[in-house]
Amino acid sequence: MSVSDETAVSEGIILSDTAAAKVKALLEQEGRDDLALRVAVQPGGCSGLRYQLFFDERSLDGDVVKDFDGVKVVTDRMSAPYLGGASIDFVDTIEKQGFTIDNPNATGSCACGDSFN
Repeated sequence: MSVSDETAVSEGIILSDTAAAKVKALLEQEGRDDLALRVAVQPGGCSGLRYQLFFDERSLDGDVVKDFDGVKVVTDRMSAPYLGGASIDFVDTIEKQGFTIDNPNATGSCACGDSFN
């Protein structure tokens, strides 16, 4: 791992204000304040790796935790190197609604946009 890779990993994930507000709204709907947004990378998809975003109450050994205006974002230690410097936003337009991930570590993605390598 190079020095620039280490810097990216230490920066971790960046959650936009819009995405943080959406996560807060979803957590309020759930009625739970003990959940964090877990962002993980799993094998799968056309390009080899797939993002997973879900609410989680667990705390795993080696988790990287960041707080964005009261929203906890958690990444497991295996996914963290793939997500260092990645920014998560929430888009709500006529064409598209949902969370988007802009990942500087991704060297390619599939046509459907579901996976990366």
